[in-house]
Amino acid sequence: MAVLSYRELIVWQKAMDLVLNVYEVTRAFPREEAFGLTSQLRCACISVPSNIAEGQGRHSVKEFVRFLEIAHGSLQEVET
Repeated sequence: MAVLSYRELIVWQKAMDLVLNVYEVTRAFPREEAFGLTSQLRCACISVPSNIAEGQGRHSVKEFVRFLEIAHGSLQEVET
């Protein structure tokens, strides 16, 4: 069965869970980090499911793989 929507992808669902967790954790960061670490983490984190969704929407395996690579890079940024 083919995937009709990126929302069906478990990796996208888990990435969205990560986004919610990062937003929750960063709420407790010091205010002086609002435009530094907090912003950087949130931006990199939301990039993960966003790139998965965009890649799946391209309807090309080659492009999907490329967007998965970008999502993986963003995930490594969050980890760092």
